[in-house]
Amino acid sequence: MNARLVFATSNEHKLSELEAILAPAWHGFTPGCVARMSDFSVPSPVEDGVTFEENSLIKARALARATGTAAIADDSGIAVDVLGGAPGVFSARWSGRHGDDEANLNLLLNQLSDVPDRHRGAAFVSAAVLVTPDGREFIQRGEVRGTLARSPRGQGGFGYDPIFIPDGYRVTIAQMSAEEKNAISHRGIAFGALMPRIVEYLRS
Repeated sequence: MNARLVFATSNEHKLSELEAILAPAWHGFTPGCVARMSDFSVPSPVEDGVTFEENSLIKARALARATGTAAIADDSGIAVDVLGGAPGVFSARWSGRHGDDEANLNLLLNQLSDVPDRHRGAAFVSAAVLVTPDGREFIQRGEVRGTLARSPRGQGGFGYDPIFIPDGYRVTIAQMSAEEKNAISHRGIAFGALMPRIVEYLRS
Protein backbone atom coordinates (compact mmCIF):
# COMPACT_ATOMS: atom_id res chain seq x y z
CA MET A 1 0.00 0.00 0.00
CA ASN A 2 1.33 3.41 -1.01
CA ALA A 3 -0.78 5.45 1.40
CA ARG A 4 0.94 8.41 3.01
CA LEU A 5 -1.84 9.16 5.47
CA VAL A 6 -4.30 6.99 7.36
CA PHE A 7 -7.45 7.77 9.34
CA ALA A 8 -7.07 6.41 12.89
CA THR A 9 -10.70 5.44 13.42
CA SER A 10 -12.97 2.51 12.67
CA ASN A 11 -16.17 4.51 13.24
CA GLU A 12 -17.90 4.57 9.85
CA HIS A 13 -19.99 7.65 10.73
CA LYS A 14 -16.86 9.57 11.65
CA LEU A 15 -14.98 8.31 8.59
CA SER A 16 -17.70 9.60 6.29
CA GLU A 17 -17.59 13.01 7.96
CA LEU A 18 -13.80 13.19 7.85
CA GLU A 19 -13.66 12.25 4.19
CA ALA A 20 -16.18 14.98 3.36
CA ILE A 21 -14.50 17.61 5.56
CA LEU A 22 -11.02 16.89 4.24
CA ALA A 23 -11.95 16.30 0.59
CA PRO A 24 -10.39 19.66 -0.48
CA ALA A 25 -7.06 18.57 1.01
CA TRP A 26 -6.78 15.61 -1.37
CA HIS A 27 -7.08 17.71 -4.54
CA GLY A 28 -4.09 17.19 -6.78
CA PHE A 29 -2.67 14.24 -4.86
CA THR A 30 -2.32 10.66 -6.08
CA PRO A 31 -5.45 8.52 -5.59
CA GLY A 32 -4.81 6.04 -2.81
CA CYS A 33 -2.55 8.35 -0.81
CA VAL A 34 -5.12 8.25 2.01
CA ALA A 35 -6.13 4.99 3.71
CA ARG A 36 -8.43 3.82 6.46
CA MET A 37 -7.44 2.06 9.66
CA SER A 38 -9.38 -0.99 8.42
CA ASP A 39 -6.86 -1.33 5.58
CA PHE A 40 -4.26 -2.39 8.15
CA SER A 41 -4.24 -5.23 10.67
CA VAL A 42 -3.80 -2.94 13.63
CA PRO A 43 -5.78 -3.35 16.89
CA SER A 44 -7.44 -0.28 18.35
CA PRO A 45 -5.46 1.11 21.30
CA VAL A 46 -6.95 1.65 24.73
CA GLU A 47 -8.16 5.25 24.94
CA ASP A 48 -7.44 5.97 28.59
CA GLY A 49 -6.64 9.68 28.36
CA VAL A 50 -8.52 12.22 30.44
CA THR A 51 -8.71 14.88 27.72
CA PHE A 52 -9.81 14.81 24.09
CA GLU A 53 -6.27 15.74 23.05
CA GLU A 54 -4.73 12.83 24.94
CA ASN A 55 -7.08 10.27 23.42
CA SER A 56 -6.55 11.64 19.91
CA LEU A 57 -2.79 11.35 20.30
CA ILE A 58 -3.05 7.81 21.71
CA LYS A 59 -4.87 6.66 18.57
CA ALA A 60 -2.72 8.51 16.06
CA ARG A 61 0.59 7.61 17.72
CA ALA A 62 -0.31 3.92 17.85
CA LEU A 63 -1.30 3.78 14.20
CA ALA A 64 1.67 5.81 12.97
CA ARG A 65 4.04 3.58 14.95
CA ALA A 66 2.44 0.35 13.72
CA THR A 67 2.21 1.30 10.05
CA GLY A 68 5.04 3.76 9.48
CA THR A 69 2.40 6.03 7.94
CA ALA A 70 1.26 9.44 9.11
CA ALA A 71 -2.02 9.23 11.00
CA ILE A 72 -4.84 11.64 11.67
CA ALA A 73 -7.34 11.14 14.46
CA ASP A 74 -9.82 12.98 16.58
CA ASP A 75 -11.50 12.43 19.89
CA SER A 76 -14.74 14.24 20.43
CA GLY A 77 -17.77 14.42 22.63
CA ILE A 78 -20.35 16.57 24.30
CA ALA A 79 -19.71 18.70 27.38
CA VAL A 80 -22.83 19.68 29.32
CA ASP A 81 -22.61 22.79 31.48
CA VAL A 82 -24.73 21.61 34.43
CA LEU A 83 -22.80 18.32 34.51
CA GLY A 84 -19.49 20.12 34.89
CA GLY A 85 -18.40 19.25 31.35
CA ALA A 86 -19.52 15.60 31.40
CA PRO A 87 -19.90 13.26 29.59
CA GLY A 88 -16.78 14.72 27.93
CA VAL A 89 -14.26 12.03 26.98
CA PHE A 90 -16.76 9.41 28.17
CA SER A 91 -19.43 10.50 25.66
CA ALA A 92 -19.22 7.33 23.53
CA ARG A 93 -19.62 5.07 26.57
CA TRP A 94 -21.75 7.22 28.89
CA SER A 95 -24.33 4.44 29.33
CA GLY A 96 -21.63 1.84 29.99
CA ARG A 97 -21.75 0.34 26.49
CA HIS A 98 -19.25 1.85 24.07
CA GLY A 99 -20.82 3.13 20.87
CA ASP A 100 -24.47 2.61 21.91
CA ASP A 101 -25.70 5.97 20.65
CA GLU A 102 -29.33 5.45 21.63
CA ALA A 103 -28.55 4.36 25.18
CA ASN A 104 -26.05 7.19 25.67
CA LEU A 105 -28.49 9.80 24.41
CA ASN A 106 -31.42 8.49 26.46
CA LEU A 107 -29.35 8.37 29.65
CA LEU A 108 -28.24 11.96 29.17
CA LEU A 109 -31.82 13.12 28.52
CA ASN A 110 -32.99 11.34 31.68
CA GLN A 111 -30.24 12.97 33.72
CA LEU A 112 -31.33 16.39 32.46
CA SER A 113 -35.09 15.84 32.63
CA ASP A 114 -35.61 18.39 35.45
CA VAL A 115 -33.14 20.97 34.12
CA PRO A 116 -34.91 24.09 32.76
CA ASP A 117 -34.24 25.23 29.21
CA ARG A 118 -32.14 28.21 30.30
CA HIS A 119 -29.62 25.85 31.94
CA ARG A 120 -29.35 23.28 29.14
CA GLY A 121 -26.22 24.77 27.57
CA ALA A 122 -23.59 22.44 26.15
CA ALA A 123 -20.73 22.25 23.69
CA PHE A 124 -19.56 19.73 21.14
CA VAL A 125 -15.76 19.47 21.35
CA SER A 126 -13.23 17.83 19.02
CA ALA A 127 -9.45 17.53 19.24
CA ALA A 128 -7.93 16.72 15.83
CA VAL A 129 -4.33 15.57 15.52
CA LEU A 130 -1.77 14.70 12.87
CA VAL A 131 1.14 12.45 13.88
CA THR A 132 3.91 11.82 11.36
CA PRO A 133 6.27 8.80 11.28
CA ASP A 134 9.19 10.98 12.32
CA GLY A 135 7.41 12.00 15.51
CA ARG A 136 5.98 15.41 14.66
CA GLU A 137 2.59 16.11 16.24
CA PHE A 138 0.05 18.79 15.43
CA ILE A 139 -3.13 19.43 17.41
CA GLN A 140 -6.17 21.61 16.76
CA ARG A 141 -9.31 21.98 18.86
CA GLY A 142 -12.81 22.77 17.62
CA GLU A 143 -15.84 23.70 19.69
CA VAL A 144 -19.42 24.66 18.91
CA ARG A 145 -21.82 25.93 21.56
CA GLY A 146 -25.51 25.15 21.75
CA THR A 147 -28.42 23.95 23.88
CA LEU A 148 -29.93 20.53 24.41
CA ALA A 149 -33.44 19.71 23.22
CA ARG A 150 -35.77 17.69 25.46
CA SER A 151 -36.29 14.93 22.91
CA PRO A 152 -34.49 13.71 19.76
CA ARG A 153 -35.27 15.51 16.50
CA GLY A 154 -34.05 14.59 13.04
CA GLN A 155 -32.70 11.50 11.31
CA GLY A 156 -29.23 12.68 10.29
CA GLY A 157 -25.89 12.64 12.06
CA PHE A 158 -25.07 10.28 14.92
CA GLY A 159 -24.31 10.29 18.62
CA TYR A 160 -25.88 13.25 20.41
CA ASP A 161 -26.69 15.15 17.17
CA PRO A 162 -30.49 14.64 17.55
CA ILE A 163 -30.61 16.72 20.75
CA PHE A 164 -27.98 19.39 20.06
CA ILE A 165 -29.23 22.76 18.78
CA PRO A 166 -26.27 24.98 17.79
CA ASP A 167 -26.40 28.61 18.89
CA GLY A 168 -28.13 30.70 16.24
CA TYR A 169 -30.22 27.79 14.95
CA ARG A 170 -33.66 26.37 15.72
CA VAL A 171 -32.93 22.86 14.47
CA THR A 172 -30.79 20.09 15.83
CA ILE A 173 -27.66 18.99 14.01
CA ALA A 174 -29.54 15.79 13.08
CA GLN A 175 -32.03 17.95 11.15
CA MET A 176 -29.26 19.50 9.03
CA SER A 177 -27.79 18.21 5.80
CA ALA A 178 -24.31 16.71 5.97
CA GLU A 179 -22.92 19.80 4.26
CA GLU A 180 -24.60 22.15 6.74
CA LYS A 181 -23.34 20.12 9.69
CA ASN A 182 -19.75 19.92 8.44
CA ALA A 183 -19.66 23.68 7.86
CA ILE A 184 -20.30 24.47 11.54
CA SER A 185 -19.40 21.32 13.47
CA HIS A 186 -16.71 20.94 16.10
CA ARG A 187 -15.02 18.32 13.91
CA GLY A 188 -15.22 20.57 10.86
CA ILE A 189 -13.64 23.45 12.80
CA ALA A 190 -10.84 21.30 14.22
CA PHE A 191 -9.90 19.58 10.97
CA GLY A 192 -10.33 22.79 9.01
CA ALA A 193 -7.63 24.31 11.22
CA LEU A 194 -5.46 21.19 10.86
CA MET A 195 -5.86 20.98 7.08
CA PRO A 196 -2.89 23.24 6.20
CA ARG A 197 -0.59 20.92 8.18
CA ILE A 198 -2.03 17.88 6.42
CA VAL A 199 -1.54 19.41 2.98
CA GLU A 200 1.99 20.53 3.93
CA TYR A 201 2.86 16.98 4.99
CA LEU A 202 1.44 15.41 1.81
CA ARG A 203 3.48 17.85 -0.29
CA SER A 204 6.70 17.14 1.58
